[in-house]
Amino acid sequence: MSSMIFTNGETAAKEGQEGFDFGMCSATMEAERGMKMKPEVQQIQKQLFALQDKSYQAFQSKLMPTVPKEKVIGVRTPALRKLAKQLAGTPQAEMFLRSLPHDYYEENNLHAFLIEAIRDYGTALAETEKFLPYIDNWATCDCFCPKVFAKHKAELLPHIRRWLGTGETYTMRYAMGMLMRYYLDADFRPEYLVWVAGVHREEYYINMMRAWYFATALAKQPEATLPWLTEKRLDVWTHNKTIQKAVESYRIPDERKRLLRGLRIRS
Repeated sequence: MSSMIFTNGETAAKEGQEGFDFGMCSATMEAERGMKMKPEVQQIQKQLFALQDKSYQAFQSKLMPTVPKEKVIGVRTPALRKLAKQLAGTPQAEMFLRSLPHDYYEENNLHAFLIEAIRDYGTALAETEKFLPYIDNWATCDCFCPKVFAKHKAELLPHIRRWLGTGETYTMRYAMGMLMRYYLDADFRPEYLVWVAGVHREEYYINMMRAWYFATALAKQPEATLPWLTEKRLDVWTHNKTIQKAVESYRIPDERKRLLRGLRIRS
């Protein structure tokens, strides 16, 4: 099969494929992918479907509008984590990690949990780098962080900085999540606020993470963060969403919440 991917009818026409049946092509590609799928990966798919909860499938699908419903099996996170723990470090897991892209949402989350279990920093980073371009929803993006990253914060930081500039929605969101998780306590530097504020994108899932980051920074580093709101340095949407999240947080003192409510920008 040709490796060429037709993204629209105009491209197909340019290649002399005016009568090209894209639906048939997609079905053929899916069938061929199933035939080429390694037995180890097929077995994991069977295990995931054995854990299926139909009611949870319907619920979870509604939370992720970027993922087609047919791509959600309906496996609860504790069951996924248990399966990842059973598979971690096995040849079957290694084969699964090499089988990108996956077909189902739960396969992506299982992939994420298997990366989390890797104890070698270099390997965990390399697997994360390979995986990030395939993340297509906020839930997968936010669900994993290799434990070994906590011991290599200095080495990880340049990669986070680079991820922020990729232009890829969920890679950028992941980078901000790492800054929020690891660099708002003893390793905090005010310039990280500048990094996150400097991400100017229209995507909802990026801007929501920006607001989440600043709300968390208000709780952990209030002296450095509060001027971003009192001086209105952020765009209006992120400014107001940050205040909303901070006011809802139990980590923000009531006195500061009163101050923040007065900083809302009325449209």
